[in-house]
Amino acid sequence: MRPLADRLRELIALEGPITVERYMDLCIRHYYAGRDPLGAAGDFTTAPEISQMFGELIGLWMLEVWHGMGRPVSCRLVELGPGRGTLMADLLRASRLLPDFRSAVSVHLVETSPALRERQRAALRASGFRIEWHDRFGEVPPGPVLLVANEFFDALPVRQFMATERGWCERLVGLEEDRLIFGLRAEPEKELGRPLRLGDVLEWPAASMEVAKALSRRLAQDGGAALIVDYGYEGPAFGDTLQAVKDHAYADPLAEPGEADLTTHVDFQRIAQGASDEKVRVHGPVTQADFLLALGIEARAAGLRQKATPAQAADIDRALARLTERGPKGMGELFKVLALAHNDLEALPGLPARSPLSA
Repeated sequence: MRPLADRLRELIALEGPITVERYMDLCIRHYYAGRDPLGAAGDFTTAPEISQMFGELIGLWMLEVWHGMGRPVSCRLVELGPGRGTLMADLLRASRLLPDFRSAVSVHLVETSPALRERQRAALRASGFRIEWHDRFGEVPPGPVLLVANEFFDALPVRQFMATERGWCERLVGLEEDRLIFGLRAEPEKELGRPLRLGDVLEWPAASMEVAKALSRRLAQDGGAALIVDYGYEGPAFGDTLQAVKDHAYADPLAEPGEADLTTHVDFQRIAQGASDEKVRVHGPVTQADFLLALGIEARAAGLRQKATPAQAADIDRALARLTERGPKGMGELFKVLALAHNDLEALPGLPARSPLSA
């Protein structure tokens, strides 16, 4: 496969500068197409890879929500962007506590990467479930849904606009000689109005909002809940959050297109707004620390320590601390948890309910 950087230079030379949204989309598709980016040998580590406790507690959350749904005899258990399959494997292991749940659910993974599908197949081979893969959420068969999306929305592309004297001008990726650079569209986006402060950056997550709308339409029609875990904030806010990570370190987003993990921080308020076209209930967001502590992660850690060696117990303590660490850069604070649910689900474990959103 030709380097994406070469193809991008040709594209920009032929068509002119492209939007940040299109740049991100091309980079993300290339990045995930043929690699496993997770773990020590990859570029980043997610919560399920840190400890089994994360996936197990989400499994228990799913059991309780299924019970609150009236224990439907047929339900779709779905994960968006399932990585190596670690979260789903831990979730399904926890579901052994309720055999009726295991009889009711079918497992569906929404994943486009052939390399990651192979890792997921290996991780879930012993689960006892027949796994179905889909390229898009819309391919999941009809029926009530229990869905989890961990670090999925951060990898969806966004548009970026910068506040200038002319107004909000869209940020573009162009060429300077042979080097990729950021620039601005000359004409402002009039629908955004006039900015209050020059230099501000506004990120518009149209792709995330479309996914939220699709999830909400399905939940409103068939019932169920979608649990979203990601790093980000509850807007409104301004700032450039586009970042690249390679070998567990930050990198220049334009330096090696398609060779680094490219993400932005998730605006949970926009996800909630994306759900507002359907009658669904929004629960949260809360910090990951508050969510996991409410679900009993400390008790689960204590239970694991009872059967652990001293070295294993130390690993459990480190994992607990990392998943629930407070502070601006702590995983427990930076990551947020939000759920979208059918309007009949007034209470969900670990998450306060807002008022129902309606069109």
